[in-house]
Amino acid sequence: MNIAIVCYPTFGGSGVVATELGIELSKRGHNIHFITYRQPVRLETLQHSHIHFHEVNVPDYPLFKYQPYELALSSRLLNVIKSFEIDVLHVHYAIPHAYAAYMAKKMLNDEGIDIPIVTTLHGTDITLVGSHPFYKPAVTFSINHSDRVTAVSESLKEDTLRLFDIKKKIEVIPNFIDTTRINFKQKPCKRSLLASKEEKILTHISNFRPLKRIMDVISIFELVSPFVKSKLMMVGEGPEKAAAFEYVESKGLIDQVLFLGNSDEIDKILCYSDIFLLPSEKESFGLSALEAMAHGVPVISSNAGGISEVNKDGYSGFLSPIGDVDQMAKNVLSLLLDEKKHNLFKLQAKEQAKLFSTEKVVVKYESIYSEAVSSIRY
Repeated sequence: MNIAIVCYPTFGGSGVVATELGIELSKRGHNIHFITYRQPVRLETLQHSHIHFHEVNVPDYPLFKYQPYELALSSRLLNVIKSFEIDVLHVHYAIPHAYAAYMAKKMLNDEGIDIPIVTTLHGTDITLVGSHPFYKPAVTFSINHSDRVTAVSESLKEDTLRLFDIKKKIEVIPNFIDTTRINFKQKPCKRSLLASKEEKILTHISNFRPLKRIMDVISIFELVSPFVKSKLMMVGEGPEKAAAFEYVESKGLIDQVLFLGNSDEIDKILCYSDIFLLPSEKESFGLSALEAMAHGVPVISSNAGGISEVNKDGYSGFLSPIGDVDQMAKNVLSLLLDEKKHNLFKLQAKEQAKLFSTEKVVVKYESIYSEAVSSIRY
């Protein structure tokens, strides 16, 4: 099958999932065409013969205050779909991608071509951007005019149905991770590069937006560090980073809290982490938590959104109410001060992650594609 995938090419969860999905589909013999404004960060096209990348160029016209990305994307979609005889178009994010996909579909209809659109909802496109009055009609329209719609969690599905007048059936297909890739990897670095032998490593990975509650992460660490010698790895970039760094500096914690920026070496960080922190205010799924669990890292998180569908309370980690840093810190200490319990949770985290393995999830997308193509052709 010839499959076109539209996504953001950045470090965000939706872009990572879309990229990993395309790679796995290519291994199954499908021809995958990524269409976006930059090569996705986790995509190495030269290593995959069935993968192609098509850049969306947006001309810089002085006439426009904001350059029309949707227009450029829909035109690029039309060209790729025609040139490579694409069978199905899979877009990640309702806006602007599903919106641009619909425009491409209508232009192709004028040439006697009908392309099915599969739209995957990831979270921000629904709970933050999409629910804004300026965008809500366009989001509703884009979802209702998709041929198939999926969401990455039951929580996100419920939010979508609550916030929008949706006529389409939404099928939940969770995010996934290649657990076999992690299990067979050798330890990639010396742990001493991150911390001393007696120090525990707490890790947080995100885009440092307000919803991630970065200061809660630091507060948890401040409550834990007097009882357990430890370091905190802060991985990512975003608007809250500067304030967090200033706070850490003012508290004299600059040697204990390391800001590592965006990284392509997540495996190297997680393989030696002892605890993963995710106290988010909103979280449609929690892909970073799943990655941590696959490495055998217990997750201490809030119970926001879809996190509770990933992190099993009292098994792979612990869930707490949003903002309850005291309880989260106690949960961290309950593991770090009890080696036997900590080791058990490490094993259980890996087992929980297996529920979201590539083998179990990618076949669901293949089924969705087949259904979408069949509905167009017959």
